[in-house]
Amino acid sequence: MNKRDFIAIGLVAVLSVMGFILFGLTQKNGDTVRISVNSKLYGTYPLSDNREIKIKNQNGVNTVKIENGKVYISDADCKDKSCVNQGKIDSGSIVCLPHKLVVEVTADSAPDAVAR
Repeated sequence: MNKRDFIAIGLVAVLSVMGFILFGLTQKNGDTVRISVNSKLYGTYPLSDNREIKIKNQNGVNTVKIENGKVYISDADCKDKSCVNQGKIDSGSIVCLPHKLVVEVTADSAPDAVAR
């Protein structure tokens, strides 16, 4: 390997790191909370609106809270309460398996561009 090879490898490494940094900085968190129970949509709510949603079904009761741009399950009547322990999120999802509940933060579904 000569000096040009090391320069090329270094340049590729620097460009790769810059790409990861730029992608991480431009990645948008979600802005909508989708709640599903038994794989059926229960409701969608803006992440920007503070609210408390009590979900009662045949499997149990969960309390979902949206506060300050984050969503979390504040209370559940299941045994392990792992959904409560997942904490506050502004991207991703929280799952309560005993109650078949999924709380996910999604991006707005409006397209950024139109292809022709």
